[in-house]
Formats: sequence, C-alpha cells, structure tokens
Amino acid sequence: MLRFGILSTARIGRELVVPAIQDAENCVVTAIASRDAARAREMADRFSVPHAFGSYEEMLASDVIDAVYIPLPTSQHVEWTIKAADAGKHVLCEKPIAMKADEIDALIAARDRNCVLISEAFMVTYAPVWQKVRSLLGEGAIGTLKHVQGAFTYFNRDPGNMRNIPALGGGGLPDIGVYPTITTRFVTGAEPVKVQANTERDPDFGTDIYSSVRADFGAFELSFYISTQLANRQVMVFHGTEGFIEVKSPFNADRYGAEEVELTNQNHGVSQIFRFQDSRQYRREVEAFSRKARGEAAEVVSLESSKRNQAFIDAIYRASEKNGWEPV
Repeated sequence: MLRFGILSTARIGRELVVPAIQDAENCVVTAIASRDAARAREMADRFSVPHAFGSYEEMLASDVIDAVYIPLPTSQHVEWTIKAADAGKHVLCEKPIAMKADEIDALIAARDRNCVLISEAFMVTYAPVWQKVRSLLGEGAIGTLKHVQGAFTYFNRDPGNMRNIPALGGGGLPDIGVYPTITTRFVTGAEPVKVQANTERDPDFGTDIYSSVRADFGAFELSFYISTQLANRQVMVFHGTEGFIEVKSPFNADRYGAEEVELTNQNHGVSQIFRFQDSRQYRREVEAFSRKARGEAAEVVSLESSKRNQAFIDAIYRASEKNGWEPV
C-alpha cells in the first residue's frame, strides 16, 4: 500500500481525493498536514487517519508517508512539489501544477535528481468516458477528425475564493481552461501548433473570467469557450467526416449530469450511447499513480505532457493580447 500524506485540508482533498484514496485498493492516507494542528487533527479524525501534523515540513520529514497529494493554491504548487520531491516523496499535485510552462523545468529536475514520481492530477485522463473517446477515435468510428468543440462554464463571484484571487493563481484558464486542452490532447495524441483567443477580465478581481479560443492542430481544429461567470455548462464534441462523438458532462459528472458518450455515424447508420454510472475517476487516478510509483505498469500524466499543456495555456494568454495567430 502506498502511504499518502495530504498537504493541507483543502476542500477538494476532503470531499473528493481523500475518500478516493481510502477507497482504493493499493494506497491509503496515513497523514494529514496543516499549518493549523487542530484542523489537521480534525480532518485526520474524520477519515480515521493515524497521523496529524501542524506543519507541512514536519510531515515531509516523517517516515510515515511515501507520497504526498498537494491541493494547495496554484501559486504554491511548484514550491511544495519541489520540497516534497527533495524529501524523497512521490507527488500527486492538483492542476495546474504550475503557472507558467517554464516553471515545470524545475519540477522535472527535482523528479530526476530524487528518482521520484511527480504527476499532475488530471483525473479526467483516468476516466472511462475519456478512455472510450480515445478508443473510438483510434478505431476511426467517425472517420477523419476535423473539428473539436467544447465549453466549460460556472458562476462564481466570491471575492474570497482563490479562483478570483490573482496572487493565488486564480482565473478561468488555469482553473478550467486546462480541461478542453488536456482532454483533446489526450484522446488525439496531437499537439496544437498555433492559437487565436479573446479573453475578458473581471474589473474588480483582475482574473480572467471568459476566454474564447481557436486552436490549430494541423489535421483538425479545436474551438472552445470557458467562463467563471456564466451559467453551468460542460460539453465536448468531436466531429469527423463520417460522424461525431458528443461527450456529455465530460469533466464533473456529479454536478453536470450523468456521464455519457454519444456516437453517431451517418454513413453506417450507427447511433450509440455509452453510459458510465460511476466512473470513480479520482480512485482510478490514485490507483494508477500508486502503481507507477511502485514501478508497475501504469499510464499517468507526465511532467513533459504537463509542460506542453501549460504551454498551450500560456499561448492563449499571449494570443489574447494580439490580433491573429500565436504559436504554441
């Protein structure tokens, strides 16, 4: 069993990732760390975790964990990922793992010098729905892919929420823009060449709250929009010469409805709906991470892939400041 320590008592850890680790077959949470010892103890008691630490450094120095999960604000991801790796711990870090692509070079160096696993927590790449989309595209179920279309929106104007605080790495593109990009790259195996984009910022917060993006992948195009101040919506559509694949509730099925993949092939008269009642994508994520950390065969998000995804986001920001195409 890979022994996880949780670096902070953040909500995503409490509600999604810690329960997934405790439910997994090959890993367990053995420690919780917080800058407030009482909060660490409270969360540890809630999940029957044996160890609680009143500082991150104390937990990293202990021998009761093999790996850490980091759900800290984005602005702290690089710092604590490197500290954890230098302490000899494997690291599963929430997305985005960095605020700029070139910051990931330091993470790659930390991974290599310490011989540990570092992976960005893109749970969608472990979900059966996205494995199915990748399989259908690989089988040629819609002919030649020509266009991908996506949307991811929610409404949040809470000034105390980290998503609305620039200093903590807030903004729509870091929070949700990474999902249309990572999933398109994951299922196609292709990389963007250039992008065009329009981005709007909140006049009070200063964070980006809306982006409309067009990306050229060479053989096909991706267009998507994201927003932190629009009504809830999630969808991804892959359109080919013979049909299309529509992914409903592609990222957060619990909040946006049931996970479904609808395949339509007009040439063969095929229309199929694949339903996934409980993808347990967070459990699948931590189980794959644990296998990889133990030296077993497993596909996880590499830092090299993370750097390419962040370079995509960086290019979107640059493109928003100019007219015309921006190279990725």
